[in-house]
Amino acid sequence: MDNDGWICYRQLCISSAASDLHREVSSITVLKFFAEFCSDLRNRVGFVQIKKKRAMAECDAGTDNFLKEFYIPNYILVPDSEFEIVSSLPEHPVIVFINSKSGGQLGGDLLTTYRDLLNKNQDAPDKVLNKLYVNLERLKQSGDILALEIEKRLRLIVAGGDGTASWLLGVVSDLKLCQPPPIATVPLGTGNNLPFAFGWGKKNPNTDHQSVKSFLDQVKKAKEMNIDSWHLLMRMKAPKEGPCEPVAPLELPHSLHAFHRVSDDNALNVEGCHTYRGGFWNYFSMGMDAQVSYGFHSERKLHPERVSFCLPPLVLCGLKTTYAMLGCTQGWFSASISQPTSRIVQLAKVKIMKSHGEWVDLNIPHSIRSIVCLNLPSFSGGLNPWGTPSKNRRQDKDFTPPFVDDGLIEVVGFRDAWHGLVLLAPNGHGTRLAQAHRIRFEFHKGAADHTYMRIDGEPWKQPLPDDDDTVVVEISHLGQVKMLAVEGCRSKSVEDPSSHGVHNHEDSGDDNDDGDENWEERRKFGAADTFKIPDEADIAHFS
Repeated sequence: MDNDGWICYRQLCISSAASDLHREVSSITVLKFFAEFCSDLRNRVGFVQIKKKRAMAECDAGTDNFLKEFYIPNYILVPDSEFEIVSSLPEHPVIVFINSKSGGQLGGDLLTTYRDLLNKNQDAPDKVLNKLYVNLERLKQSGDILALEIEKRLRLIVAGGDGTASWLLGVVSDLKLCQPPPIATVPLGTGNNLPFAFGWGKKNPNTDHQSVKSFLDQVKKAKEMNIDSWHLLMRMKAPKEGPCEPVAPLELPHSLHAFHRVSDDNALNVEGCHTYRGGFWNYFSMGMDAQVSYGFHSERKLHPERVSFCLPPLVLCGLKTTYAMLGCTQGWFSASISQPTSRIVQLAKVKIMKSHGEWVDLNIPHSIRSIVCLNLPSFSGGLNPWGTPSKNRRQDKDFTPPFVDDGLIEVVGFRDAWHGLVLLAPNGHGTRLAQAHRIRFEFHKGAADHTYMRIDGEPWKQPLPDDDDTVVVEISHLGQVKMLAVEGCRSKSVEDPSSHGVHNHEDSGDDNDDGDENWEERRKFGAADTFKIPDEADIAHFS
């Protein structure tokens, strides 16, 4: 090959003792052949280059067309902005809510990627949703067809922990929309029970463009599923001395948007009383597990160097040790003589309403120190405390298959952390106490000066007046919201015929909800996040 890249014909000339004429004819023939060959080669190379450029252009066009399915024009998002002509209606317009502080740097990185791929105004702070719907209504009244279609097709994406997801669910519920948008949850940071329940996983996501586009494709294919909303109301006499406001852990100064005192002009307010309200979609818990969670969040604020979302396993073991030690010092692994009121029955009387009828007392075993009111089958790192009761157990207790939209909440109790370890065993479950439409906690006068509560991953310390025998916490059904679910997720809907066959599979193991035996056997199992014992910890020192 010469300097120009051409193939030299001389290398293929006939080299025999033939006549000059024969050599000349042969040389001309070979020259002609290779001239044609090289011309064809150049054409082929040029064709390949053109084809490659065309393929890249088609790929870019495909990406653009894909992203157009989610794109919302600026004039829809920002009132009084310049009108845009859109060539096609977006099939799945989205608004993205990202807690930039979740998951270390991941929240900020994810925010940057979504802004690169979509309209920068499609990632939104908390107040934008109300403004968006006001603007959509204004545009619809003016005859804007695009605004009408976007309202019908809108989907929301929220990236953060369970607290962030629950906050957005609350915002949507408070808007009382005729067509509330379904919500997809991105697992980010800690406490990803909500995403896990609907098939979105519980590991922090990658933040590159391709990963985000893959997630958007999942959002496009996801099915809508209604889930029950639950209202939490707490009322007590106005204390004569000292405040009884909920106390957030140091880590969560703004967490109590989930549970707060109502204003004086609120219809729920009663004169002479303090009334607090909140809402949840996954769970409400009270007792030792909420106390450990509260301590952990406070510890994380005091010692942030101990917590990171990108730490090596050796360092994460130290984090687990911190969580376990908090549980030990608070008596979660063994009964505490100094804390007799850690047992639920000594703290409050519990009543349930099975249907729209009368309140009945719920029998709580004396050993129960944590009670969980569960709406979704994902708690403490994706475990299911309710499990699947056997046919005999369902008949004895009048249990029905648990669905996320059946208007029933599952009530489960735990004796201690050892009991919680059973959740990692095949068919493991807590003590199944009841299924109810409503549940009510009536606190005993002077039983304790405080307790710990938690809703959807957000714990708080709740002071209690020592001279009041009317302190009540009541949980009741309050409508539904829409979630986006991945096909085959563990959450099941009454409206989905395929869900009914899934519940035919029942526990084959121990289905005893009442006994307190086999304590040592419980210690063999691993631990859920709430009950976590690090591998290097010496169990002998816990009791």
